[in-house]
Amino acid sequence: MHLSVIGCGYLGAVHAAAMASIGHDVVGIDVDERKIASLSKGEAPFFEPGLPEILSEGIASGRLRFTTDMAEAAGAQVHFVGVGTPQVKGGYAADLTYVDAAIDALLPYLAEGDIVAGKSTVPVGTAATLAERVAPTGATLVWNPEFLREGWAVQDTIDPDRLVAGVPAGPAGERAAEILRKVYHPSVGKGTPFLVTDYATAELVKVSANAFLATKISFINAMAEIAEVTGADVTQLADAIGYDDRIGRKFLGAGIGFGGGCLPKDIRAFSARAEELGRGESVAFLREIDEINMRRRDRAVDLVVEGLSGSVFKKNITVLGAAFKPHSDDIRDSPALDVAVRLHGLGAWVTITDPAAIENARRIHPQLNYVDDRDEALRGADAVIVVTEWDEYRRQLSPEHAATLTQGRIVIDGRNCLDAAAWREAGWTYYGMGRP
Repeated sequence: MHLSVIGCGYLGAVHAAAMASIGHDVVGIDVDERKIASLSKGEAPFFEPGLPEILSEGIASGRLRFTTDMAEAAGAQVHFVGVGTPQVKGGYAADLTYVDAAIDALLPYLAEGDIVAGKSTVPVGTAATLAERVAPTGATLVWNPEFLREGWAVQDTIDPDRLVAGVPAGPAGERAAEILRKVYHPSVGKGTPFLVTDYATAELVKVSANAFLATKISFINAMAEIAEVTGADVTQLADAIGYDDRIGRKFLGAGIGFGGGCLPKDIRAFSARAEELGRGESVAFLREIDEINMRRRDRAVDLVVEGLSGSVFKKNITVLGAAFKPHSDDIRDSPALDVAVRLHGLGAWVTITDPAAIENARRIHPQLNYVDDRDEALRGADAVIVVTEWDEYRRQLSPEHAATLTQGRIVIDGRNCLDAAAWREAGWTYYGMGRP
């Protein structure tokens, strides 16, 4: 099938390349000339495992191309819209500027029978409004939310755990759903659940999923706060309750909390939209979820200060990690960088290392010291804090080796990803999050 993908940021670039990899003819469109130039050469403008390979393969095969010209969307059977919906400045709501602009730019090139498939995360009610703008062209709007995990986005696009299509009632909606089944033919053919819903349900699926995950993370972090004043071990607590099939162990890793470009903004936008709908009380708990999440960053800083006898002033602190999660160079709302900046503000000399995110971090926070090599970053440190659980830190860094590089023997495990006993046995003072 001939597809267009409007917006070639993280979501759009991955979607375009993945669709080409399963055999479709895809054109990716974006207003950012530098981004398009990079993608056209098969170079991913961000770090995502597996993306460079399918980008290069798609371009070489002729099935994938990128352009800044919206007219190139003409003739596509399905137009995916995957532009950003950031948090508005000075508020919690989602900014739909890019979604509106993408639809307006696409309208002149739509034809009778085309499908416009929204993939952006939007407030419930957005699709119904956009459908009215699309209808005069003879095209049909569907809402097809994405469920990508950064670091696994290629896999999640090619082999998703479910597909959701929000469609209008009647024959047009039935036809649109059938076309989307053809787009995702490998997944549909292997039995991946394909749920056909109305617009509102499809919009709510994504934000509800993110709200639930954020709630689970903040729940265990709230238990960590209790553990810290009672002497309990939150990691053992998570193991114990995780054996209950109704609860499960995933996302029960206590630490400095979540960040990134999805969970924080999505739960805030969900709260804002609920207020607009007159049902703010229904998701009022999300404000507390957000507050718990931010408190864990405070706690990480407090542990560093405690470990250094009450002051970090003029102390050398090595921060292991800058990205908000491993396998990504995304620093949006990164707990790691937030902690680093706070320590710098307290007068510490902060050195950050990360396998992928250093350049992105340096652009935003040039006041910090950045070192590519992990061992060089550790050299002379008075204290070390692990804030992004890359394998380079949690599996490949032994406490004995680290001790040959640092000046102090204080480690703060912001992700509870280290072997506490091993570090203590090697002579380190170990501080975990919610652990004795």
